[in-house]
Amino acid sequence: MKILTVVVPCYNSQDYMEKAIQSALAGGEDVEVIIVDDGSKDETAKIGDKFEKEFPGQVRAIHQENGGHGQAVNTGVEAANGLYLKVLDSDDWFDEEALKTAVTELKKLLYAGETVDMFLANYVYEKPSVNKSKVIDYVDVFPQNRVFSWKETGKMKISQNILMHSVIYRTQILRDCELQLPMHTFYVDNIFVYQPLPFVKKMYYMDLDLYRYFIGREDQSVNEKVMISRIDQQLKVTKIMIDLYDLPKFNDKKLRSYMIKYLTMMMAVSSVFLLKDGSEESLEKKKELWRYLKDANLPMYRMVSRQALGVPMKIRGKAGTNIVIWGYKLGKKIYGFN
Repeated sequence: MKILTVVVPCYNSQDYMEKAIQSALAGGEDVEVIIVDDGSKDETAKIGDKFEKEFPGQVRAIHQENGGHGQAVNTGVEAANGLYLKVLDSDDWFDEEALKTAVTELKKLLYAGETVDMFLANYVYEKPSVNKSKVIDYVDVFPQNRVFSWKETGKMKISQNILMHSVIYRTQILRDCELQLPMHTFYVDNIFVYQPLPFVKKMYYMDLDLYRYFIGREDQSVNEKVMISRIDQQLKVTKIMIDLYDLPKFNDKKLRSYMIKYLTMMMAVSSVFLLKDGSEESLEKKKELWRYLKDANLPMYRMVSRQALGVPMKIRGKAGTNIVIWGYKLGKKIYGFN
């Protein structure tokens, strides 16, 4: 059994996937790399097969009909042999030394008879077009270099969320929560990280800048214009997350608080891009989204509405719109996303 499975979903990724794969291979023989070719029309499949041939027993290339990023992740989770699993998007990469350190620490835990449900490390926004990097860490939120529970976590800032870039899940947790990401849908990484959270009891955090998150391609799913054009998929993902859990009934206050914060972020992101589009149809979709949450779970709606990100979303008229868009522009300037 491998310590870590790295799943690399690939769709027409010939121009950058090799950097991602090579960075994962730096983890050594304890790391299994699963390249999932999601029906690519370029040389992606050949590159995947080349790596499988060059690294037998360490790299597997799986080819499937196009099902979208979520289906590629589903395939990787199903095929994984590693005790732990991390998703690496094909245009991103690992810091190789940080990966080696993380794998070594996971091995130490295993040899000590300890497993954790979620291993966390930092991620870095990489925006080479403006020569800018921004590290997102959790040093003021999580205990470092030891096993801890939700009760020991601190309060996260608005900029701090547990994202796919920062999380390594124990593979069985992903299976126990019956994770099945929707096909042909963008932004499913939010479901990937959100759905397993109630199954997480033991966590471990290292102050390592492990994941390098590339920002800058015009066709990238987080590009602002692309996000506005795909807002219906963002809304779909947000509604799936609304329906997953009755958060007000959770007994673990820290877990409940964090998941409410995450759901609020999803509501805010959807609202921001609908407001930025500004069409009558988009403004109606914003109202409908908040009605959906209210009708689905009134106590949860009230919790979300009281959050720092949720309050301005409920201010009606031009004043509310201006506050929301100002906040978005400020965050974009500070953190360099989109």
